[in-house]
Amino acid sequence: MANATAVPVAYQAYTSAAVPDWLNKGDNAWQMTSATLVGLQSVPGLVILYGSIVKKKWAVNSAFMAFYAFAAVVICWVSWAYKMSFGEKLLSFLGKPGPALGQKFLIGQAALPAFLSDGVMWFQCVFAAIAPVLVAGSLLGRMNVKAWMAFVPLWLTFSYTVGAFSLWGGGFLFQWGVMDYSGGYVIHLSSGIAGITAAYWVGPRIKEDRERFPPNNVVLMLAGAGLLWMGWAGFNGGDPYSANIDSSMAVLNTNICAATSLLVWTMLDVIFFNKPSAIGAVQGMITGLVAITPGAGLVQGWAAIVMGILSGSVPWFTMMVLHKRWYLLQSIDDTLGVFHTHAVAGYLGGILTGVFAEPVLCSLFLPVTNSRGAVYGGVGGVQVLKQIAGGGFIIGWNIMATSVICVLISVVVPLRMTEEELLVGDDAVHGEEAYAIWGDGDKYDYTKHGITLDEPGLRHRASRGVA
Repeated sequence: MANATAVPVAYQAYTSAAVPDWLNKGDNAWQMTSATLVGLQSVPGLVILYGSIVKKKWAVNSAFMAFYAFAAVVICWVSWAYKMSFGEKLLSFLGKPGPALGQKFLIGQAALPAFLSDGVMWFQCVFAAIAPVLVAGSLLGRMNVKAWMAFVPLWLTFSYTVGAFSLWGGGFLFQWGVMDYSGGYVIHLSSGIAGITAAYWVGPRIKEDRERFPPNNVVLMLAGAGLLWMGWAGFNGGDPYSANIDSSMAVLNTNICAATSLLVWTMLDVIFFNKPSAIGAVQGMITGLVAITPGAGLVQGWAAIVMGILSGSVPWFTMMVLHKRWYLLQSIDDTLGVFHTHAVAGYLGGILTGVFAEPVLCSLFLPVTNSRGAVYGGVGGVQVLKQIAGGGFIIGWNIMATSVICVLISVVVPLRMTEEELLVGDDAVHGEEAYAIWGDGDKYDYTKHGITLDEPGLRHRASRGVA
C-alpha cells in the first residue's frame, strides 16, 4: 500500500513544481503555439517559397540560405543575442550580451508578463530568425554561401538586436512612445533596408539571370506563401503574450488587411497589365501582412481595410512604376523586391499606425506614454511624427551596420560567387540540383548525375533530352 500511494504523492509534487502558481497554462500554451506558427513561416514556409519562386538553377541555393539562417539565429539567440535584445541596458539602444541557457533562467518567471516563464524567449527567437531569412530574398542568385554564413550572425548581433532593444526591450524608442506592435519596424523595415543595402555591396546577378528569371514552380510557391499567411496568426496574435481579446483582434485585423491588399494588388495588375498574376497576388498578400504588423492589435477593423488598400497600392506603385524610373533602384539588384514588399510596406504600416491607433488599445500596449492615432485628435499628430522618426532611426542604423558588415566580410571572403558558379548555379555551388528533370533542351549527362545509360530505356530517353 505504501508504494501505491507514493506515486500519486510524487506526481503531485512534480506537477506543482512544473506548474507554479504564477504560470498561466493557457497563455503559455498559446505562446508556444504562436512561436511554432512563426517558425513554420521560415521553415518550411520561406524555404519553399524561395526554392520555388527562383530560376530552376538557383532552387537549392535559395532554399538553403533560408534554412541555414534559421539554424544560425537559434544558436546565436540563446548564446548572446536574446539578452542584447531584452536584457539589462548597456546603451540606450542595446542590452548587455549574455547566455540564456541555464535552467535557472529557462524555468524562471518572466519579468513581463509575469504569468509566463522565461522560456517564452523562443517566441522572440523565431521572430529574430525570420528577419535574416527575409534579407536573403534580396541576395538570391549570386551571394557567396560562405559570405552569407558569416553575414547572418553578424547582422543579427549588430543590427537586429539594436532595433529589438530600442523598440521592444525598453530602449529609447520605446520610452519615447514609438509603437511597433509586432515587428513592422524591428523585422520588416530593418530586413528590407538591410536587404537592398547588402544587394548593393554584393552586386547584381549575371545579365542572363536578370533578364530571364522565371519561377521554377508557381504552385509550390503559392503553397509556401500560404504557410507564410497562416503563420502570421502567430506572428501578430502572439504579441499580447496572452490568449485574450487583443490577440484575437490582431489575428482578425491581420487577415482583413492581407486579403484587402491581395485583392487591390491583383486588380491593379488586371487594370494595367490586363491579366492577374499569381506572383503579384503573393506580393500583395505579403505587403498587407507587413503593413498591418506594426498596428495589428492597435487599430480597429475598418482601419485594417484602409491599411490594406494602401498596402496593396503604394508598394505596387513603388515596384511597378517608381522602381523603373529611379536610377538608384534600377542599379541595385533586389532579387525578390524585398525593399518594396518589406521596407516600403513596413514603414507605411508604421506611419499608418500613428494615424489609426485607437487610444484605449494604445494604453494597453504602451503604458509609458499617452499615445493615440492622429484620427483621434489630441496628441495624435505627434504620434505620426514619432513613427516617422522611429522608422528613420531603423533605416539609418541598418544602412550603416549592414554596409560595415559587408565590407568587413569582403576582406576575408568574396561577397559574390565565382563566375563559374554564377553561370552553373546549384550544381556548382552545392553539388546538388533541385529536380532530376532535364528539360529546356538540356541533355542528360551521366558523368554529372551518376547514372549509367545501360538501364533499359534510359539511353533513348536521354538522347531526346528527357528523363
